[in-house]
Amino acid sequence: MRKALFILMFLTLAAASYAQVVREPTATKYPEWTRPIEPFRIVGNLYYVGTADLACYLITTKAGHILINTGLASSEGNILDNIKKLGFKISDVKILLTTQAHFDHLGAMAAIKKVTGAKMVADYADAPIITDGGLSDYDLDGKYRTFKPINVDRTLHNADHILLGEMNLTMLHHPGHTKGSCSYLFKVKDKSRTYRVLIANLPTITTEKGFNAIPSYPQIAKDYSYTIAALKKLKFDIWLASHGSQFDLLQKYNAAKSYRPSLFMDKKNYYKELDELEDDYQKKLTGKRS
Repeated sequence: MRKALFILMFLTLAAASYAQVVREPTATKYPEWTRPIEPFRIVGNLYYVGTADLACYLITTKAGHILINTGLASSEGNILDNIKKLGFKISDVKILLTTQAHFDHLGAMAAIKKVTGAKMVADYADAPIITDGGLSDYDLDGKYRTFKPINVDRTLHNADHILLGEMNLTMLHHPGHTKGSCSYLFKVKDKSRTYRVLIANLPTITTEKGFNAIPSYPQIAKDYSYTIAALKKLKFDIWLASHGSQFDLLQKYNAAKSYRPSLFMDKKNYYKELDELEDDYQKKLTGKRS
């Protein structure tokens, strides 16, 4: 009996230890995820500090700065260097946000939170996944973490506001890709005008399972439908996304020899992206997509 109990305790501890391991999925087939590019000013006080494809944004204010997304764990140094290159202090980063609780957007978040002492603010539905390092992600098997756990200091619901200095960001709950995927809508100014900016979390479908085969996320199909419809109704001047490839970042980056906010005002491409996502969703819903 004692031997059996000892074995049971050992297996339980071993399983718990296994779950503590952080195993960031390989990104070798996505070289743009790690390829650095020079940081630049998008519009007003909004800057790009990410890689060639994993989009990270810095919003500066007189009261401190907001950082949205961090890319992979290996991107920590690159992001911090980019912030410095733009002439801003790392210690002035006060708020951390993400568009989704996946390793390719949260990989370096724990490290950057530690360096900056900034507060992590997240959608309520993604907060548990952020806190456990991806362990409870509906599309994973729950055996290991995909990023280092991050303490969430404040949770948000749809249309809640993030205030810092002169900035007022509205968080939009856009679930599907993750349970708490979200977008951000806010205004920035330059010498010419005021711009309404949307950082859109486009609802690409990650799961290979049928929607009805995900008991841990029973409302997933409904959430995708809601998010696509909600994104189509938004009013904005400039739009960006979680991945540079979704809004032709490199093409615009190479074309922007100087400050050109107009490059990011291509609404036609925004609606084209949404139409393609809706088509993919419908195929998945009818079982035509494997």
